[in-house]
Amino acid sequence: MAIEQSDLVAVLSLLNCRTNFTIKKITEYMLPALKEPIYLHGSERDCQLVIRPAYELFLSELSAIEGVIHKEGYFHNSEMTRFPKRIQKSLNGIHYGLGFKFNDEAAVKRFIEKLISINSGG
Repeated sequence: MAIEQSDLVAVLSLLNCRTNFTIKKITEYMLPALKEPIYLHGSERDCQLVIRPAYELFLSELSAIEGVIHKEGYFHNSEMTRFPKRIQKSLNGIHYGLGFKFNDEAAVKRFIEKLISINSGG
């Protein structure tokens, strides 16, 4: 069973990820001590974290973390303004990233720690 949004938010807060804004069902977070955005999308029982598509290079490592489930394909949303755009259905393009769901709080913690490690050159 996937983690609920309130639990995910609590873990992000505990890990010192700070929020920048919430628009509709998207909340932008920054990884602690880094200027690296991640987005939380969804509602209480159906939520996911979305990261930059550049992390595709590390997709096998991130997906191998116990309790982490990569959602196939890309997640698109016009509110993820710090992410690149790609042409999907419109001529202007839409922001996109990689979506992940989690089985429990420990999986979220391991995932965020791995992202921090990747960004720190580890």
